[in-house]
Amino acid sequence: MNKESKNVFGEPLETCSSEPITGFYRNGCCDSGPDDMGRHMVCAIMTDEFLSFSKQMGNDLSTPVPQYRFPGLKAGDRWCLCVLRWKEAYDAGMAPKVVLQATNELALRYVTIEQLLEHAFIDSEEPS
Repeated sequence: MNKESKNVFGEPLETCSSEPITGFYRNGCCDSGPDDMGRHMVCAIMTDEFLSFSKQMGNDLSTPVPQYRFPGLKAGDRWCLCVLRWKEAYDAGMAPKVVLQATNELALRYVTIEQLLEHAFIDSEEPS
């Protein structure tokens, strides 16, 4: 993880997922840089509804693509989504929950903190 990266609260960016390993740089974090044309900045928790929506919009996130070290996602997986894909889902009423502590502050160039807060994942939501 880039030690300089901050989350939407201006704090150090937390890991989004190591299983499956996510991030443009496949380091578990939603780090971004000039070579990340997709802007993989939003740590989202996949749902069947979102995965279906994304596939309908031309971005199949369910099917593995081994040559890109992409395992294919299922409901419950955390994944660094492209911020504009998340915004597209938000606008369509299909946005998945967001882990704000693991969402890159650079996402705020494309979406508002209020939009992200509407879909904030709260740790107490996870089954124990």
